[in-house]
Amino acid sequence: MWWAFLVIAVIGYLLGSIPTGIIAGRLARGIDIRDYGSGKMGFTNALRTIGLRASLPVLVVDLAKGALTVVIARVLSDNAYVQTVGGLATVAGHDWPVFAGFRGGRGVTTSFGVLLGMNPLVGLALIPVGVAIGFVTRYMSVMSISGAVLATVVLIGLAAAGLLPAAYAVYAGLTGALVIVLHRENIRRLLAGTEPKVGRGGERRAREVPGSP
Repeated sequence: MWWAFLVIAVIGYLLGSIPTGIIAGRLARGIDIRDYGSGKMGFTNALRTIGLRASLPVLVVDLAKGALTVVIARVLSDNAYVQTVGGLATVAGHDWPVFAGFRGGRGVTTSFGVLLGMNPLVGLALIPVGVAIGFVTRYMSVMSISGAVLATVVLIGLAAAGLLPAAYAVYAGLTGALVIVLHRENIRRLLAGTEPKVGRGGERRAREVPGSP
């Protein structure tokens, strides 16, 4: 059984490492989107820098990376923890991709893709809630953080009720915590009132001067 964990961890990490946002940025504008906006390669920064039409493939592929890992995990083993390990590896690959110098995204879309693979009904039910939060607040970061927390609470509750495997709750808890940690700068900006709203914040990032504090 141990081999299933190892295989899915490798497959998940490599799938997660596919730099969809970087590829889309190169094709759409000939840029590395990490040089703009938040400096990340995920859907949110792609939306800011290359627009909705060019960034939609980023959303679809990043979701698919997560969901596909779960499908492969189920083929390898009926142990739900194999899915959890695969999902965590995929998110890690997206956040620290081997194919992009270990500078990736924050894993929000990919982690949600894993959740959709684990339980499509729960995932689909969470979508309108997340969209509503984003529509009301106009902050993608608030939608991402709130969605991660809500998914964690829901999956823990369903697992406690015996409706979902405990492994899914473990996955949600760990990825939810990771999403919050990786959004710590956004949280600081939200508290300071400087966080860009949807459609803003896609300017080129200032280059760091070597030796500067």
